[in-house]
Amino acid sequence: MLKRLYDWTLSLAARKTAEAWLAIIAFIESSVFLVPADVLFLPMGLARPDRIYRYAFTATAASVLGGIAGWYLGWYAFDTLAMPVLEFYHKVDAFERLRRDWGDSVLLLLITSGLAHLPPIKVVTILSGAVHVDLWLFVGSAIVARGARFYALAWALRKWGEPIRHFIETHLGRVAGALAALVIALWVAFKLMG
Repeated sequence: MLKRLYDWTLSLAARKTAEAWLAIIAFIESSVFLVPADVLFLPMGLARPDRIYRYAFTATAASVLGGIAGWYLGWYAFDTLAMPVLEFYHKVDAFERLRRDWGDSVLLLLITSGLAHLPPIKVVTILSGAVHVDLWLFVGSAIVARGARFYALAWALRKWGEPIRHFIETHLGRVAGALAALVIALWVAFKLMG
């Protein structure tokens, strides 16, 4: 099923409505959808490099709005709506572990998740609402994290084009994970010094 969903998402890049689909997928990815918007963003950017920064803006804005939807799910409808989403993706244990271990540091998770999808962005947006992170602080962090991801991808695609696509598709998770680990290490060092 996941492979068919991935292939369907990838096929959307060739449509005239690709940018609208990018916005829809970026929106729902941040709260309930399984396939990351990058799957659509990459081929769209390669096909139309002149629009790559516009696509980055669209993906960032829609992703942040989707994150707000996830935040509201966590804040107002955790038991009735958010928990079934987490159960569907088998993420309840991950959610509870994050809530227990990270508590008030959920914004750091939002930034690393926004950059690397580690942990999945939908889990962190729901967690942010469930632990009552301030909405405006959440929005600012989401803009930074998601914007950094999409604009960095746009820059790499614009600079290197098709040759970078294979690298991004095979190594993006590791590179973003390393960046997320660096952010966490800096945060831990800052906490220990303060």
